[in-house]
Amino acid sequence: MQQTPVDQTIPSTTVSAPPEASSTIAQIAVLAALAASGVLATNILLPSLPQMAASMKVPTAAITSVITIFLAVFAVGQLLVGPLSDRYGRRWPVLTGFAIYLAGSVWCALASDLPTLLAGRVVQAAGACATSVLSRAIARDLFEGARLARVLTFVMVAMAAAPGFSPLVGGALDHYFGWRSAFLFVAVFATVTAIAYASVFGETHRATRTALAPLAIAKSYLALSVDRRFLVPALTVSLVLGGLFAMFSAAPRVLIESLGFTPLQLGIFFAGTVLVVFSAGVLATKLVPRLGLDRSIQTGLMLAGLGAAIVLLVSLFDPRFLPFLFGTCVFLLGMGMVNPLGSAQTLSPFGDRAGTASALLGFWQMMSAAICVFIAAIVAKDPMIGLGLVLTLTTFSAALLYQVRPRSVL
Repeated sequence: MQQTPVDQTIPSTTVSAPPEASSTIAQIAVLAALAASGVLATNILLPSLPQMAASMKVPTAAITSVITIFLAVFAVGQLLVGPLSDRYGRRWPVLTGFAIYLAGSVWCALASDLPTLLAGRVVQAAGACATSVLSRAIARDLFEGARLARVLTFVMVAMAAAPGFSPLVGGALDHYFGWRSAFLFVAVFATVTAIAYASVFGETHRATRTALAPLAIAKSYLALSVDRRFLVPALTVSLVLGGLFAMFSAAPRVLIESLGFTPLQLGIFFAGTVLVVFSAGVLATKLVPRLGLDRSIQTGLMLAGLGAAIVLLVSLFDPRFLPFLFGTCVFLLGMGMVNPLGSAQTLSPFGDRAGTASALLGFWQMMSAAICVFIAAIVAKDPMIGLGLVLTLTTFSAALLYQVRPRSVL
């Protein structure tokens, strides 16, 4: 297969020796904040969707477009950010992304109608995609093999705090200050995280810089897309993550509209999911040394599929909160194992193209999320049934797909 051309005239940037433990902890914390920037901008809005619809004088179903359009732009933008970072490094794309993210957040906070709000979400997503996708590329720059898997697990566990706690924060902000305050909170988050990134990281991209040529970029994406080492684990993770975002988008309709929860109670529900995902991350790090990466991912897929089946059965025969909660927790336990381990397995063989590989992985993840959010909203009138169908379809498809994987070397 033809190799992607490289520019030999641009020297790679060197970095200092491997960091000490305290420095590594700071790096993981900042990487987690970068990775969380995209889901934070979406999930903090979930408790406010009914209030936003009332303020904009549109149906609740229409206001979910603020999630779908964000995910779609977020997905496509990553395809551009990855090659740019492989050419020019990670630092300036990340800092530029934070500036755009901040501007889009302020734009959304000032929006007075749905079209203006959607335009602001486009800008916000264009910035967030750079910060989020490059968190994985930076991790791949600094770590390899089993250590990369462990670092990504910690990053993804910490990242889970964003979808878990951000609805609680969003619910409280909505209750006391109105839904616009959530966008201002995100703007402050972007500012603080940008300062932390600039303080903790220098340039981490040490490999030879690849040429920024459209044909070469297209060939690189195509080469990755037909490489089973990338294709199978990337699609597996994307399908499971699509189910997760379907759960995020459907939960306000299930809990607020169907089960009578308040926005603050919805936030507490999401905050509780953090404990499940954290437990999954701990379990994943314990299982990999004993079972290996392949069998650990299979275990996570089995748990995610079991949880999805429970949610579907509950939605059809016993649509109450506690059985629904049990099913979602089992799904989250499996998802929390598959996501970091599958991401590490996807990126590990491609250190020379970490930015491009991370971008394509992020594209597939967010496109899967956008599609699953859309399907869950329209496939059934009952939101719990729609969620159960999407979770079952994605997790069982992921489990079947993973059977044709190449064997892991981690």
